[in-house]
Amino acid sequence: MIKKLQYYVSHTADPHVNLATEKYLFDTVESDALLLYLWQNQSTVVIGKNQNAFSECRTELLEKEGGTLARRLSGGGAVFHDLGNLNFTFISTTENLDVARHMQVICEACRLAGIETELSGRNDILADGRKFSGNAFYNSKGRSYHHGTLLIRADMEKLGRYLTPPKAKLETKGIKSVRSRVINLSELSPTLTCDAMKAHLLAAAEAVYGLPPIPFESIDGERIAAYAAQFGNREFLYGSPIPFDASCEGRLPFGNVKLELCVKGGRITDLRLYTDALNAELSKTVEQALVSLPFEPQAIRDALLKALDEADALAIADLLSEQIFS
Repeated sequence: MIKKLQYYVSHTADPHVNLATEKYLFDTVESDALLLYLWQNQSTVVIGKNQNAFSECRTELLEKEGGTLARRLSGGGAVFHDLGNLNFTFISTTENLDVARHMQVICEACRLAGIETELSGRNDILADGRKFSGNAFYNSKGRSYHHGTLLIRADMEKLGRYLTPPKAKLETKGIKSVRSRVINLSELSPTLTCDAMKAHLLAAAEAVYGLPPIPFESIDGERIAAYAAQFGNREFLYGSPIPFDASCEGRLPFGNVKLELCVKGGRITDLRLYTDALNAELSKTVEQALVSLPFEPQAIRDALLKALDEADALAIADLLSEQIFS
């Protein structure tokens, strides 16, 4: 049961430090507390845990123009952050995590700003029929967080220039561009600022939870610096590609997937599963299930059915069958 509502507002726009702070708050949250963390990044593309940086972002252009690539611990898709974007994270024990109430806080904060909202799909919030907030989730050792973005007055030109969503996603959704389906809340409330939205979020959290928000103050700078070094590590950001022998890709019910396999002597010796699925452990689970197996469709299908939910297992197995074994 939540007995304490805490908040922490970051004072840096460095994405690796902000993600490190998020991890620190996650590691130290008290068992009876809900912690609302508010943060902003300067000109950053943040990709999900299991995404291929080069497929999701024009990385060379981003770096050339002074931007930063970051990779978060949660699943989901790539997003663009600048100082016109406000990020939120709800952190608690897994037992106390209540995504519906978190969404209620976001929608109530928007109502305080004079904006009507609606929930859509697996993890989006819409205003005027367009997306202004996407959400993702992370769980580990009895703790969880739910975090997301709020587009207040982000640079939409840069958003469209840096992000490169898979062709299958664009075709499935019938989208002409990334920018056509998103909206800045300032379009609906011209005087709205990120600072004003921070105040609205704290007021909304107090209204939804019936608890006064209190500041979180005990930050361990050395520990955060160590985490920041990990988040800024180039291997963590860009991954370790393999010389694959077979690959397939497509849009499945749970998200976009690209699977690359290295095969030697008729067996799978290595593989990479890139995906924007919300399940942050999906790639690891598939890799553990398939490495060392015979490179045969039935063996792969059987292993996936043992490791995953039936629908997800069959979706991946069918994709392999259609594009590699057919």
